Amino acid sequence: MITDIIDHNLRVLFCGINPGLSTAHHGFHFANSNNRFWKVIHQAGFTERLLKPEEEQHLLDTGCGITMLVERPTVEATELARNELRNGGEALKDKVMQYQPRALAVLGKQAFSSAFGIRKVEWGLQPVTLGETQVWVLPNPSGLNRATLDALVNSYQELYDALK
Repeated sequence: MITDIIDHNLRVLFCGINPGLSTAHHGFHFANSNNRFWKVIHQAGFTERLLKPEEEQHLLDTGCGITMLVERPTVEATELARNELRNGGEALKDKVMQYQPRALAVLGKQAFSSAFGIRKVEWGLQPVTLGETQVWVLPNPSGLNRATLDALVNSYQELYDALK
């Protein structure tokens, strides 16, 4: 079972869509070796060293956390039903209101759009807040996303710089 890495006073809460099968099997967020999350957040400045998925609890020491929209593991996020994403979005909003991180970073436009019921979504800072929490949409670091590592790092670095 994958559990949230969350606490009060976080700089950023990263929100993945849902666990892949590899992640669910290993029991840690972003555990698939093709997923670039750990490399990206390290190269963008969020962590001083490259963390392994099994070291995910150390994220809290850096002011970062991880949650997900839907807990059900799938091969691809496209297997999720719209109502699963919408319900996940409601649960996410409640979680963010409870913990109030400085920023929420939803990883993927489609996930954000479905969860928040917003049609036209641009990358980066969104014109919506949850209490005091800024909302950002960043590219998903999944190996299924064709974005280059450099492009991913640049997107995440924009958030890192905004939180300095």
